[in-house]
Amino acid sequence: MYKRSGTFLLLLAVIIFSCKDKKYSDPLTPEEAIKAFQLNEDFDIEIFAAEPFIKDPVAMAFDDEGNAFVVELPDYPYQPEPGKGKGVIKMLLDIDKDGRADSSIIFAENLQMATSILPWKGGLLVTAAPDIIFMKDTTGDYKADIKEKLFTGFFKDNMEAQITGLLYNIDNWVYAANYGREGEVTGKGNTGLRDTLSMSGADFRFRLDKDLYEQETGVAQFGQTIDEWGHRFLTENSVHINQPVIPWRYLYRHKYLPSAKASIDISDHGQIMNQVTDAPFWRAERTRRRNKTYKEQKLDRIEYADDHFTGASGGVVYNGGIFPDKYDGNFFVTDVAGNLVHRDILLYSDSSPHFIAKLAQTEKNKEFLVSTDPWFRPVGFSIGADGCLYIIDMYRQHIETPFAIPEDLKKDMDFMNGSEYGRIYRIVPKNKKIENGHSYNFKKMASLELVKLLSHTNQQNRLRAQRILVERQDKSVIPEVKRMFIESTNPSYRLHAFYLL
Repeated sequence: MYKRSGTFLLLLAVIIFSCKDKKYSDPLTPEEAIKAFQLNEDFDIEIFAAEPFIKDPVAMAFDDEGNAFVVELPDYPYQPEPGKGKGVIKMLLDIDKDGRADSSIIFAENLQMATSILPWKGGLLVTAAPDIIFMKDTTGDYKADIKEKLFTGFFKDNMEAQITGLLYNIDNWVYAANYGREGEVTGKGNTGLRDTLSMSGADFRFRLDKDLYEQETGVAQFGQTIDEWGHRFLTENSVHINQPVIPWRYLYRHKYLPSAKASIDISDHGQIMNQVTDAPFWRAERTRRRNKTYKEQKLDRIEYADDHFTGASGGVVYNGGIFPDKYDGNFFVTDVAGNLVHRDILLYSDSSPHFIAKLAQTEKNKEFLVSTDPWFRPVGFSIGADGCLYIIDMYRQHIETPFAIPEDLKKDMDFMNGSEYGRIYRIVPKNKKIENGHSYNFKKMASLELVKLLSHTNQQNRLRAQRILVERQDKSVIPEVKRMFIESTNPSYRLHAFYLL
């Protein structure tokens, strides 16, 4: 009896010691993860999609029929060998119409580092470094049977700094984040291959309807957005909001004249955030070592393991039309390391051409959304036709490039842990009835119906209607568009009409 009791006590001691020595926590179910959120009191959060129907999501977009398409990046954080990418684009289905995806269809697979998508002419534009590709289903089975390479030559050697972030702007140009990475880009135009474009130091923009492409001022890393006037706001991992104030085409008209940096950090509160999770062991220890080295070398430098942006991603200006008025035009950005969503109020400056990103009074000591779950890895957003704000959660134990972590700290880390998970959440205003996004089937709308949507309260619906009208080139709507431009009392609606003309 004594021997058996001794064995039990020894086993119990081993278990207790193992639990105390555990460096990293275990994952939560989607339902448990919801309970771990602390959200602004004006909103509720719902599960829109989760495993097994998605995994490793990094981007989402709604097509012109209201279907949600999700980009999965299962290769992260490792660079796949050429031709061996495992990237997937899925279409989500809600068969029982309860507001949560319960099935999915693979639209495209075996993709090389696909990270963003944008609807175009009934298909999708896809960034998959070193390429931008057009994919389309022509048979009705929701599987891409057209895969056309439109541009190639972008930088492809760092998954966290490559061509991404496709964005349709009010000026009818498509913008892409390039993070200033080098690359010699060639486009396939109407007359075949075009001249090579050097991308070092620039972002990228193009117009497929005009057969144009060029460099643009940046630089955005993983996240770019626009306000209702088309001003761009960019996100870098450690600078959560930048604003480019002078377009590239004006800065570099004379190739021998140097130009000043034209993108400005507009935060008035620096890069401080209010996370509730502790820094993971590897980050805390790496930071301690680095700061020790800086001190020994007498460098005027300090690094932070937490409470400062290091994984800012996916910034978006909300103009969806259903949030309370005080949230219209607010800038939302995630931080994958801080497990949170941060909010800024964008204000005009009296003394400068750029905006000022200011904290709301109610969020000076807390964030719009935080999680106590360190696996929560929000990488970006999508605004639906319903006006809701969708949060894309990659849900991984670790988010970091392995080469940035000391070897001895990596031995306890599995960088693929969590690759079977993925969630998308929907932020909805409290006590607000949400219209089903599928009620807007833009594809079936007549051109005059689309013109009316240029005055919709949801900017995404205005932009979508504008884009489809550009694609159709239906000249019969010109009189109605002119009438809107002349008679509308809303200047942002008139701006859409102006660029459409």
